[in-house]
Amino acid sequence: MIDSKKIAVVLPAYNAAKTLEITYKEIPFDVVDFVILVDDKSQDDTVEVGKKLGIKHIVAHDENKGYGGNQKSCYNKALELGADIVVMLHPDYQYTPKLIESMTYLIANDVYPVVLGSRILGKGALRGGMPFYKYFANRLLTFAQNLLMNQKLSEYHTGYRAFSAEVLRAINYNQNSDDFVFDNQMLAQIFFAGYEIAEITCPTKYFDDASSINFKRSVKYGLGVLGTSFAYRFQKWGMAKYRIFQKSAL
Repeated sequence: MIDSKKIAVVLPAYNAAKTLEITYKEIPFDVVDFVILVDDKSQDDTVEVGKKLGIKHIVAHDENKGYGGNQKSCYNKALELGADIVVMLHPDYQYTPKLIESMTYLIANDVYPVVLGSRILGKGALRGGMPFYKYFANRLLTFAQNLLMNQKLSEYHTGYRAFSAEVLRAINYNQNSDDFVFDNQMLAQIFFAGYEIAEITCPTKYFDDASSINFKRSVKYGLGVLGTSFAYRFQKWGMAKYRIFQKSAL
């Protein structure tokens, strides 16, 4: 805990057996109260590795629900268990768990309600092996998103995020896509609800076992990102209404 706030780390996993242990062992348990592993019907022994590590809260999907569907299970379970702060960490070891303390202290001390680990602040992305085409697409999409949503984030595409439970209850994340665009819909919802988002510099690693999506799905993701940003702007202008921006029932 930090200032009596219960902290949960959620691990949305798919075929993460090779990297789960090294990720888990770097989690700072002096501040983290519990870990939730949600396995999206992996084809490897991710669940068995989680059990051997002693993870008490494991959710195993009976069918593959997708990246966004996995996160919905993560956040729903964390809120059900009474977490005050929830950190979403990929178990593929692409992001270092060593930043969890810094991210959660900002939330626990009421400085910001949401904190992102940004690969773009500084020079960590390219140095960590991010392919240049992905870096270029990240910068282009982020520029368009900042313009459409009148914000100044360095990137919208990081998978390393920390939220206060208040924010998770306020936004309607269960209405979001089950695909990769879920992440961007969530940030749009947070801004639409009037919350601020902080960023800290995050080193990253790209290697064979780190999760990635192919070119076709990357194009689909990019179009979904732009669609989400336009939906945000149209609803702000009162030109349309979208379910993702409705108030949550949580």
